[in-house]
Amino acid sequence: MDRNPDGPPSAPSTRQEGAPVLVDTFGRTATDLRVSLTDRCNLRCSYCMPPEGLDWLPKPELLTDDEVVRLVGLAVGELGVTEVRYTGGEPLLRRGLTGIVRRTAALAPRPEISLTTNGIGLARLAGPLADAGLDRVNVSLDTLDPATFKRLAHRDRFADVLAGLEAARAAGLEPVKINAVLMRGINDHEAPALLRFCLERGYRLRFIEQMPLDAQHGWTRDDMITADEILERLSAEFDLAPDAAHDRGSAPAETFVVGGGPETVGVIGSVTRPFCGACDRVRLTADGQVRNCLFATEESNLRDAMRGGAADEEIAERWRKAVRAKRAGHGIDDPSFLQPSRPMSAIGG
Repeated sequence: MDRNPDGPPSAPSTRQEGAPVLVDTFGRTATDLRVSLTDRCNLRCSYCMPPEGLDWLPKPELLTDDEVVRLVGLAVGELGVTEVRYTGGEPLLRRGLTGIVRRTAALAPRPEISLTTNGIGLARLAGPLADAGLDRVNVSLDTLDPATFKRLAHRDRFADVLAGLEAARAAGLEPVKINAVLMRGINDHEAPALLRFCLERGYRLRFIEQMPLDAQHGWTRDDMITADEILERLSAEFDLAPDAAHDRGSAPAETFVVGGGPETVGVIGSVTRPFCGACDRVRLTADGQVRNCLFATEESNLRDAMRGGAADEEIAERWRKAVRAKRAGHGIDDPSFLQPSRPMSAIGG
């Protein structure tokens, strides 16, 4: 859906039919690009970073707005990307976000454009972002208890998140999706309440297993609430059935029909139910590094190549080479698994 019909005309694509796309050696094609716009965040969620925050990337190391749009345009026009999701850190902190979205919506072929956010500031920006061409949002909300929110995020911003959700719905950024991470002994009892909250308001809920991507490297499997546990908690109050009408494809979430439908709930079992075999994602960090997996330990530097005068085809080939090297899976269960040196806030979700 084009939310910006009066915006600038789309530039014609130069990509030829059959041109090389982002394919790895296992035959998976990356069509979903996750672009981090900043490593900064205005929350300090305990499963992501310490209360005191992190050392942020210096501004000169970050991609400029023009550089972001050039790389996204190359991915869409030449490399077969059809979905672009802007992430962070917290992408709403990026001053040029609305302009980046508008220029992305002007690309041809036009990609689907989404945003993952903690919701703080969305009450003010939902309308402008929708007008610029944003299609939908994913908002993180792990609890319905303001005190627990403050404990988890180390910030008293619960009301701002709720206001952002309402603004997103009012702006037509639907379906409004909510991402929730359950933590043992903190908010794991809230699974049914979160689902009820979303069903009553028309939000689409997705529970996500906590992943080993915290800056503190404190993740343990024993502390993680598994997909099976999530479903057990939900089933205590709701009738759930596998969503036979939904072709999961490369989607990370397994979806379940609630109470006969049509409403559904999703569970993303990244650790215990990995979906690596159908993964179609590739990531671009805020400082211009291509990551072929969320848990990759190697990156390919497009920023320096671009700033050094590299032509689009050279950058595209670097990108293709990076994706070709993608491993079969994230390897969390392998004894040799190493947690990435970058935390989630610096990679982008």
